Amino acid sequence: MKLYHLSHIDLDGYGCQYLTDKVFSDTRYYNANYGPEVTARLKEIVEDLQSDEFDSAMVLITDLNLQVGECRFLEKELKKLDKEVKLQLIDHHISGKDSDNQFSWYHLDAGASATKLTYAYLNENFGDVSDEEEFVKAINAIDIWLTEDPLFEFGKVCMGLVDGARELNRTVFASQDREYKFYLLREAKTFLKLGAIALDENCFFIKKRYFIGEENDILDNLVAAKVVDLLTENKEAMSVRYKGYLGLMGYGIGKSSVIGNAFLVRNPEYNFYMDVGFRGKVSFRGNDSADVSRIAKELAGGGGHRNASGARIDGFKESFVYRDIKKQIVALMEEKESI
Repeated sequence: MKLYHLSHIDLDGYGCQYLTDKVFSDTRYYNANYGPEVTARLKEIVEDLQSDEFDSAMVLITDLNLQVGECRFLEKELKKLDKEVKLQLIDHHISGKDSDNQFSWYHLDAGASATKLTYAYLNENFGDVSDEEEFVKAINAIDIWLTEDPLFEFGKVCMGLVDGARELNRTVFASQDREYKFYLLREAKTFLKLGAIALDENCFFIKKRYFIGEENDILDNLVAAKVVDLLTENKEAMSVRYKGYLGLMGYGIGKSSVIGNAFLVRNPEYNFYMDVGFRGKVSFRGNDSADVSRIAKELAGGGGHRNASGARIDGFKESFVYRDIKKQIVALMEEKESI
């Protein structure tokens, strides 16, 4: 069975996926915060279901409550598929009560965290994950705020560890960001017997070990090198062209001076690097082979220096999906080239 698993972006949400990762071998993972991103991810799941090949599949949604309209949308789209797809939602937010009352596949239990509910569901239906019991208790204690639970403080440190794991952009590098968080959870689990203070004192080193390559360095440099590695690995899919110049487009990557220049040094065939922000602000970096101040001016009325410029795109439409942003930027470039 192929699993399509959508979950929240906090400790509890990733805890659910950490568990299903131990049981299912063929998976597609998605994560969303509340609001429009949930709808965007549901549409993404439907698109993947339409294009993927499988004998049977399950859509599992955890630690997110769906509105009635979202539930109806999902049911309607799944019925259109000429494929066997099971639908299951496991959540603990009371705001999903109306949906729980109307849909048989919607399981709401406000008395436990989604991780604890998923743990029970997997043990009963798919595979034994009982070796995670103590870790699940820690996540449960912090998520539903059981202050008297002996694992509450340990869970609190785990929550901070995951919440602070923002080194990798989860929109552009979704799978790598998720694997990073799985790594953090696996490492945190090894401190269960040592306790919350020991884990707290080692959080920095846990994160740093993930990014260390052949040589040690300060964490910022290690993270930058990892991001440049990922950009280089994915450069074909992230490339854009403007008036004969080859560029690479990031989305919400940040630290353009460090990341952009490092990418251009490693990939000298590229003329410019651009990072589009979540509100349409764009940072450009160049390597003397193209005047990015001119590109910034032509595309969005921006400007600056030959190798470092910026702009803001009027009418920019935000999205939670990188390919949607790239289509928007490519369309803008094509429009400006035709003038």
